[in-house]
Amino acid sequence: MNRPRRFLPSISLLSAFEAVLRTGSTAAAARELDLTQGAVSRLIQNLEVQLGRPLFDRHRRKLIPTEAARAYGRDITRALDTIQRASMELSANPEGGTLSLAILPAFGTRWLAPRLGGFLAAHPGVTINLATRLKRFSFEAEGFDAAIHFGVDDWRDAGHMKLFEERLTACATPGFLEGKAIKSIGDMRTLQLLQLETRPTAWEAWFEAQGVAPCPVQGMLFDQFATMTQAAIAGLGVALLPEYLAEPEIAEGRLVSLFTPAVSSVGAYWLVWPKARANYLPLEAFRAWLAAETSAMP
Repeated sequence: MNRPRRFLPSISLLSAFEAVLRTGSTAAAARELDLTQGAVSRLIQNLEVQLGRPLFDRHRRKLIPTEAARAYGRDITRALDTIQRASMELSANPEGGTLSLAILPAFGTRWLAPRLGGFLAAHPGVTINLATRLKRFSFEAEGFDAAIHFGVDDWRDAGHMKLFEERLTACATPGFLEGKAIKSIGDMRTLQLLQLETRPTAWEAWFEAQGVAPCPVQGMLFDQFATMTQAAIAGLGVALLPEYLAEPEIAEGRLVSLFTPAVSSVGAYWLVWPKARANYLPLEAFRAWLAAETSAMP
């Protein structure tokens, strides 16, 4: 691809522009870049000449960025972050590839992390960087190679691979249930039913799977499974947990399940990736490994 030199300013010009835009002054940018204030001013002027338009309005020796410069700056910041990340990854792992993966906190710590050793042993040249994300994001803006997503296969401009459907178990501590006559599903209506922000219809689906009409849900609201699980263990109510979270707690006696365990949830776990990265070798290896791991699940 032919890239006209005019539209490829040097890193020194872009770094000076981004620093002035972020810090608000040439003096602050100069201190950050270890340059003189005059040098930073000249770099900004050279960038404006190269682009053929002003980026700042000059008022009493102050630089006020134009609206166009602010928009341009957002893109330049993302580009500089991408270059820095790529350089760091190359330095850390010059012989292999790096996979930057966004994960859901509970899925990442309780399902994925215990299995990752197998992948890394099979692919010693690949480094995996993990970061948690609770909500959908822009791959272009964030720079991730892939993400673990809960819901349906509707991530825009992305490839999808289904991992497994979520199945939920209602759990509480033996102490919480002691003295409560919970003999039928209807008796659940009097209990505190803990809720998760990202699963607003989970209890409704659970009641329907038990063959009864849903009831109004009363209970604390959480943004993560980890805190909801701890609340249930503390005896604050009944938690609706995925199998991979419920099973260890039940096996160790901290929680017990109520009625039919592991009913189908309202979504599934997916690996998603930007289409432009579909053939990235570390991602291809990770996809193949995940497919083997999930197909071996009972």
